[in-house]
Amino acid sequence: MHVSAIIAAGGRGQRFGGASPKQLLLLGGEPILKRSVDAYRDCDLVTDLVVALPGELVPAPPSYLLGGAKPIAVVAGGDRRRDSVANAFARVSPRAEVVVIHDAARPLVSDAVIRRTVHAAAESGAAIAAMRAHDTVKRAAADGAITATLPREEIFLAQTPQAFRVEVLRAALAQAGDATDEAALAEQAGHVVRVVDGDPRNLKITTPDDLATAERLLGSGLVPTLRIGNGYDLHRLVVGRRLILGGVTIPFDKGLDAHSDGDVVAHAVTDAVLGAAGLGDIGRHFPDTDPAWKDADSIELLTRAATHVRSEGYALVNADVVVIAQRPKLVPYIDAIRANLARALVVDPSQISVKGKTNEGVDSMGTGESIAVHAIALLCRRV
Repeated sequence: MHVSAIIAAGGRGQRFGGASPKQLLLLGGEPILKRSVDAYRDCDLVTDLVVALPGELVPAPPSYLLGGAKPIAVVAGGDRRRDSVANAFARVSPRAEVVVIHDAARPLVSDAVIRRTVHAAAESGAAIAAMRAHDTVKRAAADGAITATLPREEIFLAQTPQAFRVEVLRAALAQAGDATDEAALAEQAGHVVRVVDGDPRNLKITTPDDLATAERLLGSGLVPTLRIGNGYDLHRLVVGRRLILGGVTIPFDKGLDAHSDGDVVAHAVTDAVLGAAGLGDIGRHFPDTDPAWKDADSIELLTRAATHVRSEGYALVNADVVVIAQRPKLVPYIDAIRANLARALVVDPSQISVKGKTNEGVDSMGTGESIAVHAIALLCRRV
């Protein structure tokens, strides 16, 4: 699926005040615009980007919009948001199937929100990220008198991204009149727009107070949301199989009996990271009833699971692994196992600990009939 992103940055932030457009102000040492662009440049669903800038910036755009792994086109914005989006839409790749639109003034958008919105639009034609109202909602007349109390379960506060199949966005932008967002234009054109869960941190920077709030969110870093997951796996040792632990083939007279390659280390770590993110277990994602996973490389399965975890907005802080085996001795292979796990999890090997223990002759591990692994993973939500 070819997904093009439009970053609407053509406004001048008059409500914010100041000499420079607000999207060029610094947030955590980086321009607000750069943070918004990077969120889409880093999302593997997005193929290319179009950025609508104030006209005077187009001849010499900021350097961070030039180069990089994904193509970025720059166009002049218009007097209204819909004009900026229309100008950008005219430069979208002809191969685009879905277009996702984002306000540059929402620099803390997460990869998970982007992915939810794009997938929903691909399925149904149009989708927006939005927050459900938690307070009682009133409608009031111009003089302040309340005229109605609205059912809050039906009230959502729209955010961006907003995503559309190309033909839906084309029809929306063809609508006459004005609207505060493209979703409203799509509704006018007769299309159903789905709502997906937004994120309270995906705030729009409109005033200096909003910028201060965003600074506090960035300053809080990875601390506010920590998640711990526990993984466990055990397989019997049998003749005629290779012994693979943490992606390392270890010389031994037996291997682990399993549908995949039997890598109990990779299996336990996979369960730990999936569990910490609330994403189930390895059996849910790679069931042993599916022939596709017959003799599968379990490090590759861990890599896929880790990608899924990152797409939900989590990063690995560290993982601690205990391998329980009477034989063979694991000391010569520990560093290679740590390196393989680190590559799969996209972290530094210093964040991975692997320890070998015997079971002192007790149970199947102690008699050399099986190998078991316990793993713990600590995740944090990325801002």
